[in-house]
Amino acid sequence: MTVTTSWAENQPNVLFLMSDDLNTALSGFGHPQCKTPELDKLADRGIRFENMHCQYPVCGASRASLMSGLYPYTNGTMGNIGTLRSNMPDVLTMSQLFRNNGYHVGRISKIYHMGIPNEIIAGTAERDDPHSWDEVVNIKAPEQNAPGEKTNWSPKNKSSQNFTGVVAEGDDLMHADGMAASHAIDFLRRHKDKPFFLACGFVRPHVPLVAPKKYFDRYDREAMLAPVVPEDDLEDVPKIIRDYKRNSTSYGVTPELHKGLLEAYYASISFMDAQVGRVLDELEELGLADNTIVVFTSDHGYLLGHHHKFQKQHLFEEATRVPFIVSVPWMKNQHGKATAHITELIDLYPTLADLSGLTAPRRLQGKSMLPLLKNPKSDDWKKELAFTISRSGGESIRTPQWRFTQWNHGKGGMELYDLKNDPGEFNNLAQESKHAGQLEKMKRQLESTRREAGYSAARFAKKKKQK
Repeated sequence: MTVTTSWAENQPNVLFLMSDDLNTALSGFGHPQCKTPELDKLADRGIRFENMHCQYPVCGASRASLMSGLYPYTNGTMGNIGTLRSNMPDVLTMSQLFRNNGYHVGRISKIYHMGIPNEIIAGTAERDDPHSWDEVVNIKAPEQNAPGEKTNWSPKNKSSQNFTGVVAEGDDLMHADGMAASHAIDFLRRHKDKPFFLACGFVRPHVPLVAPKKYFDRYDREAMLAPVVPEDDLEDVPKIIRDYKRNSTSYGVTPELHKGLLEAYYASISFMDAQVGRVLDELEELGLADNTIVVFTSDHGYLLGHHHKFQKQHLFEEATRVPFIVSVPWMKNQHGKATAHITELIDLYPTLADLSGLTAPRRLQGKSMLPLLKNPKSDDWKKELAFTISRSGGESIRTPQWRFTQWNHGKGGMELYDLKNDPGEFNNLAQESKHAGQLEKMKRQLESTRREAGYSAARFAKKKKQK
C-alpha cells in the first residue's frame, strides 16, 4: 500500500474521464456556441489547462502515450496498429501503478484504442491492456444503426468515418455514453469504501455523431458559425499536407451541410457532457467528492473546417490542442483558475502519481504538473514546448509563441507560424528570409526534442515498413 502525501488528508481516489475526438469547442474554453454546463461546473472546482497538447493526433498513439507517460518514439505506438504492450512488454501503465499499490482499478468503454463505431456495435475492445485493470466493461450500443433521423454531412466520404449524424430516438441510456455513465455509477457504488482508480471513456463526439433528439434541440442549425478561413490558406503549406483530407476532394462539405455537421458535433458533445454530469453527481451523492481527484480530457483535437480540412492526423493547433481539467478537492484556493503554460498529455501520469503519493517509474518522459496545480501562473514550471508527431514523418513543436512543423524530417517541407500575431496559423513563415534565424533556432529545438523523445532512425524505418 502507498503512503499519501501531505496534500491529501486521505488516500485519494482517481476518476479519469476521457472523451474521443474532442477539440476545445467547449463553453468553458471560450467557445459559446457549444453548451457544456457539466464540464463548466467541473472547471469551476478545478483548474483548466488551456495549452495542453497531445503527442500524436490519432486515437491509438495518443492514448498509448497518455497511459505510458512516454512519447510515441519511445513506446513504439505510432498510429492505431498494434498495442502498447506488444510494442513495450515491460511497460508499467498509469493505472497499473495504482493497481500495484492497492487500488481497485476499473475501465469502462474506450481508454486504449478501439475501432469506433465497429467495436461499440460488437461490444469488444481488441487493443486493450489487461494488465492495466482489475475489471472492465465493454459497451455494446447501436451507434449509427440507432433509430432516428440520419444524415451524412460529408457526402464524398463513404467510409465508416464519415460525418453521419443521428438525431436518435430514445433516452440517454439507449446509447453508448449513457450506458458508460451508468456503469461508472455502478462502479462507484460498489467500490466507494476502498481506494479506486476508475477510467471511464466516452466515445462522443467521435463519429457517428449520435445523440438523443433533446440535445439537438439545444442548437439552432442556421445559427451555426463555421471557422473563418482564407480561401488561399493552403497555398503556402507543403504539398504533403496540402492535399491530405482536403474538403474539396475528401468530404464535400458545402456551407449549408457545414451547419448541420456543426450542430451534430455540438449535440453529441452536449450528450457526452450530460453523462459526465451524471457521474459527478453520483460522486457527490456517495460522499466521495472530497477525496477524489477528477480529470477530464480528450485524446486529441479535431478540425471542423479549419484550414479547409476535417478530422485529425494534422499538426495544426486545432488537432494537437485538447481540453484538460483537473479537480483536486483539497486545493480549493485554486479552483476556477486556468493556466496558459505549455503542457502535454504525458504529464498526467507523473502528476497523478505525485498527488497520490506513489513512486512513478523513473523512465517517464512527462513532468508532474503539481507546481501548476498549486499555482497556475507558477514560474517553477520549466516546460518550454510541446512535441507532437503524426503521419508522413510529421513532427511539430509548440512554444508559447511559435509552432514549427517539418514533414519527412524536413524533406517534405516545413511550416513556421507566429502564434502571437497569427493565432489561426494562416501564414507560413518558413520561406521568409527575415524569419530565417527563428526557423534555424526551432529546427535545433526540434532535433534536440526528438532525441529526448526516443527517436531512432532504424526503429522508425522498421515501423514505417511494418505499416
